[in-house]
Amino acid sequence: MRKLQLVVAFIIGLLLSTPVLAAESIRIGALFAITGPASFLGEPERNTLEMLVKEANGKGGIKGRKLELVVYDTQGDATKAVQLATKLIKNDKVSVIVGPSTTGETMAVIPVAEKEKTPLISCAAGIKITEPVKKYVFKTPANDHVAAERIFNYMLAKKQKSVALLTVTDGFGSSGREQLKELAKKKGISVVVDETYGPKDTDMTAQLTKIKGSKAEAIICWGTNPGPAIITRNVKQLGIRIPLYQSHGVASKKYIELAGADNAEGVILPAGKLAIYDKLKHGDPQYKLLKEYDQAYKKAYGIEASTFGGYAYDSFLLISEAIKSGASKPEQIRDSLEKVKKMVSVSGTFSMSSSDHNGLDLSAFEMVKISKGDWEIAK
Repeated sequence: MRKLQLVVAFIIGLLLSTPVLAAESIRIGALFAITGPASFLGEPERNTLEMLVKEANGKGGIKGRKLELVVYDTQGDATKAVQLATKLIKNDKVSVIVGPSTTGETMAVIPVAEKEKTPLISCAAGIKITEPVKKYVFKTPANDHVAAERIFNYMLAKKQKSVALLTVTDGFGSSGREQLKELAKKKGISVVVDETYGPKDTDMTAQLTKIKGSKAEAIICWGTNPGPAIITRNVKQLGIRIPLYQSHGVASKKYIELAGADNAEGVILPAGKLAIYDKLKHGDPQYKLLKEYDQAYKKAYGIEASTFGGYAYDSFLLISEAIKSGASKPEQIRDSLEKVKKMVSVSGTFSMSSSDHNGLDLSAFEMVKISKGDWEIAK
């Protein structure tokens, strides 16, 4: 009996003296265009994700699981994005990848995510990223057809029924052009001019001169900076007076800075509510989160938060929801992402399903107008 007591005492003492092993951390990978032409997308995405991971770890992690973040700069290059996605999966052993920043990069990375069965939450808007649905691919920006529909609905309310399109020839622009043309037919809007420009073009006066001589009642430019900013300046230089609509791809103050406040005066576009959260109606479900995000970002980086950084915020919240449900491995996270319902975040209220890996609708955007170098809700 005495021996048994000694053995029990020894075991208890051993258990008490042995430190409790912490739960294994969860590794998150990220692919952002931190430098290069698309840095206005990737830099705020990187900053936001780093800020949120630091904040979560400072509170002990999520459900006791610390987060490890591995970020790579794709420089906006699709080939590099594929190489780095492979590295994140094979070498860094991440459970989920956030990004890339652009549609072209994302389309290039999708086969890697699908083959390696690793969930990818893209921060790019092209509809082809999630339609048709791919098992392991999700995205946080609203689909480009949602933005296109908001523009057309606004145009029809203003009795504008003919339009000139000017779209960039990259993945985002090509997808947008396709959605605009298809939707215009459904809405009874005539596309009287259909022009394109290259991502590196520095002057679009030739295309705009053609538009100026047409019967278009409005122009829709679809692209990401610097092209749309150049077009905005060219419109002013040519004295074109019909309304200029931009896509959600320029929904940040960087666009106004590049175009010049005077040139951008009166430009209208669909944007996430972050741009005008202080002007939202009382009781809007996103207001509190948007205000907290903007204030936290300003405190951390000295500038206001952008819609693009918000895409990374959305991704982080989606991953957090998955971890809270007990998911940690790639397959578990994938399954949990598909079950997210009514999750309020920066870009809107997300409700995913097996047939919808974006989860946003028309309510994700507000039509905004540039006035004196700032945003206001377009009336």
